[in-house]
Amino acid sequence: MALAQRYDFRRSDRIPKEQIRALRAVHDTFARSLASSLSAYLRTYVTVNLISVEQLSFRELMGCLPSPTCLSVLRMKPFDGIAILEMNPGLAFPMIELLLGGGKIKPLVVQREMTLIEQQILNGLLALILQNLALSWQGVATVEFAVDSHETEPGLVHVLPPNEAVVSIATEIQLGETSGMMTIGMPSSIVKLLRQKSDQQWTARRSNATDDEIERTLGHVEMSMLDLEARIEGSVVRFDDLLELSEGDILQFEQRTTEMVSLMVNKLPKWRGRVQVNAGRKAVAIQKAC
Repeated sequence: MALAQRYDFRRSDRIPKEQIRALRAVHDTFARSLASSLSAYLRTYVTVNLISVEQLSFRELMGCLPSPTCLSVLRMKPFDGIAILEMNPGLAFPMIELLLGGGKIKPLVVQREMTLIEQQILNGLLALILQNLALSWQGVATVEFAVDSHETEPGLVHVLPPNEAVVSIATEIQLGETSGMMTIGMPSSIVKLLRQKSDQQWTARRSNATDDEIERTLGHVEMSMLDLEARIEGSVVRFDDLLELSEGDILQFEQRTTEMVSLMVNKLPKWRGRVQVNAGRKAVAIQKAC
């Protein structure tokens, strides 16, 4: 009987912890590929580290972002969903300065909005980031991320209902002495839909297996070695009595010879059977599966 669990009707789109772990694996791959791409694009050594993957409401996510900031609203084609990508200005402006020929990058504190020229330069960086993001998601589903609009004030972004559950993926990007956070927010409903689509594709691949594929798979495993043992239930003895056992001593089992014994495959119960004698040798006749 299943145990009762707490359910929050205000966050009906919450996803299970195992799917959060799967998202961490996807974005670990994204962090590694993005570090390589940014290092080549910026011509400097860049490290990208995944900091957290958590689920919260859209209002909570927007409340955690700095103001002003570099916020992009994303489309997730072919799905009818909206995501957001936020890059801290303390990270975005040093990257732009580096692309414009700046020297050694030092931490900057910038409290202003971007100019149109700076935004165009940042768009090139965003295209590279979204390309790596799409490649990392290919193992789950084919998704095309495209920039829909740019914003600077998180409090003025109302692309999702305040209480809608979103998955927040926070990464830290470091170049030289400068480091900053980049946050990606996706609706939990879209993440769950992507997982369902992935599961359906996997089920379809399994159901469409041909006879040749089945035969080839069996050919790979038919020579595998397995441990098969018949287990007879014994009696309980004290450890010091066990140490005093010697040749010729007799151990009495609690199981009768007429009772069925367990047949174990790699320590796991598989069948039940009865002890018999076959051609003068002791054997077990399988009676039923466990």
